[in-house]
Amino acid sequence: MSYSMKGKVKVVGSTLHISETFSKREFVVTDDTNMYPQDIMFQLTKDKCSLIDSLTIGDEVEVSFNLSGKEWVNPKDNSVRYFNTLDAWKIVKVG
Repeated sequence: MSYSMKGKVKVVGSTLHISETFSKREFVVTDDTNMYPQDIMFQLTKDKCSLIDSLTIGDEVEVSFNLSGKEWVNPKDNSVRYFNTLDAWKIVKVG
């Protein structure tokens, strides 16, 4: 599923090299269009990690992203947890 949202860049993390073929970078965008602002964390992966290099904290952006989810089973006790990920694939500076 593909979505987009607008907001201000709040946090830009460093690129983490998970393996030789996989890296990721997290960043946070604040949506303050409602009474209670929401800080939304996105991730960039592989060759997309550099998409946020030219942006600075406070920049107004529109982020295009995919929503994905997965199940994880703890091998110790077989408990099940679910995780959601917002995978950004395009970031455009607005204004």
